[in-house]
Amino acid sequence: MKPPAPYENAVTFQFGDTPELADELLALVLAGTKTATCGALHHFNDKEPVPAVGRRDVVLDGLGRPACVIETTSVLIQRFDQVDEAFAVAEGEGPYDAWRESHVAYFERNGGYSPDMMLVCERFRMVEVFDK
Repeated sequence: MKPPAPYENAVTFQFGDTPELADELLALVLAGTKTATCGALHHFNDKEPVPAVGRRDVVLDGLGRPACVIETTSVLIQRFDQVDEAFAVAEGEGPYDAWRESHVAYFERNGGYSPDMMLVCERFRMVEVFDK
């Protein structure tokens, strides 16, 4: 399903690595709890390029349907072990220790984890929510 105008050519993505996790993290975004996200630098490519400040992306739900638009407000590329508590809390997934544990598990499931792995740490704001 394509995003509505004017977002037909926007980058689209899902949070997480399962439909259930995509929906769980999307709910945090829609509630205003999640205002940041990160991903392994080596996972970005032409289809999902590294975010850029001011770019608007369409977030998909667990079924791949356009759910909302976010706008990148900052991007920092840093090592996993340099992520601070403020960023982890902005991800909306619990306190720092819970964030760290869930992200180590996520990266281990998706190509490997190491404390010095490079992450793309993005902060964003909600722009628009689509009707279902």
